[in-house]
Amino acid sequence: MRADLAIVGLGTAGAALAGFASERGLSVIGIERQAAKEAGARWINGVPGWAFDDARLARPTGAELFGSGHELHLLAGFGPRRVTVRGHDVLEVDMRHLVERLQSRALAQGVRFLEHTRVTGFDGRQLETSAGAVSASWFVDASGLAGARLLQQPRVVKGDICAAAQEVRAVTNLSAAQHFFEQHGVSPGNTLCFTGVAGGFSVVNVRLVGDCFSILTGSIPGDGHASGRALIDQFVAEHDFVGPVLFGGARAIPLSRPLDVLGRDNVALLGDAGRQVFSAHGSGIGAGLLAARMLADTLGDGLGPHTYALRWHRKYGGLFATFEAFRRFSQQLSAEDLGRMMSAGLLDVRSARAGLEQRVPRPSPAVVANALRGAVSERRIARRLVPALTRGAAASLLYGRYPEEPSGVPDWSAKLDRILG
Repeated sequence: MRADLAIVGLGTAGAALAGFASERGLSVIGIERQAAKEAGARWINGVPGWAFDDARLARPTGAELFGSGHELHLLAGFGPRRVTVRGHDVLEVDMRHLVERLQSRALAQGVRFLEHTRVTGFDGRQLETSAGAVSASWFVDASGLAGARLLQQPRVVKGDICAAAQEVRAVTNLSAAQHFFEQHGVSPGNTLCFTGVAGGFSVVNVRLVGDCFSILTGSIPGDGHASGRALIDQFVAEHDFVGPVLFGGARAIPLSRPLDVLGRDNVALLGDAGRQVFSAHGSGIGAGLLAARMLADTLGDGLGPHTYALRWHRKYGGLFATFEAFRRFSQQLSAEDLGRMMSAGLLDVRSARAGLEQRVPRPSPAVVANALRGAVSERRIARRLVPALTRGAAASLLYGRYPEEPSGVPDWSAKLDRILG
């Protein structure tokens, strides 16, 4: 079998790339180890609207859109201190329908799917698979955190892995569910996000939608905390209005910065395989769509994987580095620390919105002055926060100088390691 492009993995990023690349005139083969309809995330995921716009992909509608624009109440632990974000541009997307849309687009463009197919070897020129040999000009690993590893990318350390879970469940007692939200000062339909409940990087995020209950959890078990799956089980055990599972799943998500080498020779990494995840809250869907569009356009222009890496890091690397530095800082916080940051203005609506929408915050002079006052009142936290923000800013500048030649990447990476630690 022969194509211009062979993609391993037909989840969100891989399916998006297949369609985008085919639109650019490339012949594409997509390889998936299971049935295509089972590939990718099968739950609800928050994705910033601008990611769809920049990827030149229509925003979700209908059954694909589970919700948008509702209030987010970010609580320190289980309260009472909170930050409330209103009018944000984050879409709650039913990933089952998004993946189906992306795969359907690819098939309509003539992409060939090889389902239930395992990659058994790769010599740089062709893939050996359970369906036979696949030759291509370009190969893309979009197979996830523990997939094909076509570039022999390094393993993620335990302290940089988020164990996330999300389920939509039936509600057995609607009035009791409504009362739960009212007790926390939140109207049904809006989101309650309990943060720091199992380490600094952890959430129990819940929302009542009609007679359905959505619950999203995440934590870092490598730091000795309960997993996202365990947090769901605990919440359900303590609240008898939560009924049986309608759909959902669990997944390990890499939190470390995107890999410095996203492309080498004729191979590129995409999505979780390249650690293209917004690490402040462990979301890689928007990043995967953006990277898929950028990679398709690069190959469509007749350029190779290193140019894709160059374009990605120079455009988005600074954003991801800024929040990677903050993620490392927040991972060490307690729920009490988060509450004190909220009270001091070090964690406010502006910064919460920026993190939610995956944007670098643009503080006004008044906001800066308020943050400085907060830093004075919370010196213990500020002594850790200020260096983290400084490292993020320095790393962001360095990403603007990502090397044009592959030979320059090792020295560049060493500098980045020194900045981020």
